[in-house]
Amino acid sequence: MKKFIVLAALLLGAALVLPQAPQARPAHAPKYEYKLKSVMPVAGRQGVACDGKYIYVSDSKKLFKYDMNGKLLKQNDNPFEGYAIPSNHIGDIDVYNGELYISAENFMDGVGKDIQIAVHDADTLKFKRTFKFEPKSGQMEVSGITVDPVKGTVWMCSWVGEESGRYLYEYDLDGKYLRKVHLQPVPQWVQGVFYYDGSLFLTADDGTADDNEPDHLYRVDVTSATNAPVVLEKTFDEAIKQGEIEGLCVDPASGDLLVHMNRGARIVLGMGKGFYPGYDKEVHELYRYSMQPAGARAPRP
Repeated sequence: MKKFIVLAALLLGAALVLPQAPQARPAHAPKYEYKLKSVMPVAGRQGVACDGKYIYVSDSKKLFKYDMNGKLLKQNDNPFEGYAIPSNHIGDIDVYNGELYISAENFMDGVGKDIQIAVHDADTLKFKRTFKFEPKSGQMEVSGITVDPVKGTVWMCSWVGEESGRYLYEYDLDGKYLRKVHLQPVPQWVQGVFYYDGSLFLTADDGTADDNEPDHLYRVDVTSATNAPVVLEKTFDEAIKQGEIEGLCVDPASGDLLVHMNRGARIVLGMGKGFYPGYDKEVHELYRYSMQPAGARAPRP
């Protein structure tokens, strides 16, 4: 009997010291951990793109090109010249193969129309071509655009809620509409979309600035299914002042996340309506975050 007890104790002790198999992170958990590195002032208030050598920023009616240290190199004050359909608003942007992909439309007081995909030369910021969107998709507005370089497709998001804002919309690089994917659950007021490492990342202006509520970053892992789960990746509670989040991208040279933030202006239905106390103008900034796989050990100092 004593031998049996001793043997059982030895087996139990061995089980306790055996290495445990790594546990897979649940699908609903954040994919990365984010640490704020810097804040850079910019001129535009809408989108951001980066090719590792330059940073591109969109305003509602302008385009800007910066070096990696924040020096303004070029700007286009009339980006809509030559568009097939007149536009008055640019949302989030992306850069791919030396070209800027721009989400363009006519926008006023929360209502968008005449959506189109515009392509500009990344070197000169000059217009090259546009693609019409597919009205049958049900998309009523466009707030952001990104290129999936693996599949060679374009994704667009919609800030307008109800049916339009429940989906992401996919096109090929020639402007042919492919499909829409139902977001579940649906983020509120989606402002930007960016493809990175097999996932689509969304910024959402879902915090109420009047109540100092932060906005959020979400991740969508799209498959061939008609719907895709939405995962909360990050809460932007370190913002200098809570305001309106806009576009996003990842710097391919550093792997850092760049997020466009605005503060100081009161925004109602997507339009500026005066300023918060202490501000006489809206401030536009790029927040740079390091991205480390969630759960990974930090390198030793």
